[in-house]
Amino acid sequence: MKKRSHVWFVLLALAVMLAGCGGNGGKATEDKKGAEGGMSEKPAAQEVTIKVGATPVPHAEILTSLIPLLKEQGVNLEVVEFNDYIQPNVQLFEKQIDANFFQHTPYLDQFNKDKKYDLVKAAGVHVEPFGVYSNKIKKIEELKDGAKIAIPNDPSNGGRSLLLLAQHGLIELNEGAGVDVTVADIKNNPRKFEIVEIEAATLPRVLSEVDIAAINTNYALEADLNPVEDALFIEDKNSPYVNILVTRPDNKENEAIQKLVAALKSAEVEKFINEKYKGAVVPAFD
Repeated sequence: MKKRSHVWFVLLALAVMLAGCGGNGGKATEDKKGAEGGMSEKPAAQEVTIKVGATPVPHAEILTSLIPLLKEQGVNLEVVEFNDYIQPNVQLFEKQIDANFFQHTPYLDQFNKDKKYDLVKAAGVHVEPFGVYSNKIKKIEELKDGAKIAIPNDPSNGGRSLLLLAQHGLIELNEGAGVDVTVADIKNNPRKFEIVEIEAATLPRVLSEVDIAAINTNYALEADLNPVEDALFIEDKNSPYVNILVTRPDNKENEAIQKLVAALKSAEVEKFINEKYKGAVVPAFD
């Protein structure tokens, strides 16, 4: 009986020892794998790509300057260039791009209203003082009665042009006319100017066919017109037409979009704008 008990005691002790060795051996193996293969380290964060639509100058140029900065933050910024004011909003709404950068708030508000879209502002970045240009006269005092004046044919920029013309005494608008003013709101045109509405992108190309034209700064810059030096007159720095980054409601708070917002409002962008455009584009962060 004692002999049988002794045998069971030996077997029990042996089982305990084997169990202990198995546990320690497993841990040692796991630790070794962690040290050799890095299994205990956290995986590197995956780079995120965002596509942002923009008109070439200055919007795409500003965005392109941010690519290295955002790359360091794990964001691959892909700039998609457009030469019109329609497709950047359409493609954003249809989720072909993640944001766009080309427009001001009055234009966005009108576009949303017309298309029943719900695109939203993410950040204000800069002002492009709207200017009036001519290939035929050197100063506005030379403008003759009955002259042909070209303005953009979209509601917000057309209204912006009319307000600028009225500010300089060329026409008189109805009292209380705001940013949604149209040619129908011209109260008085004593000098019989012919006002023609033309697609904004084509205005620089028809400058020789009209006497003066009100041109968006991005299109002026593309045509090698310097608003500070070449415009007969331009808006002042208090213009309400701040150019904005636009997104959809579903991705406005997206981390990559927020990193882009922060980059666009950074000291680096302010320096880039001031040095490259020399007053033709003015930082206006909000």
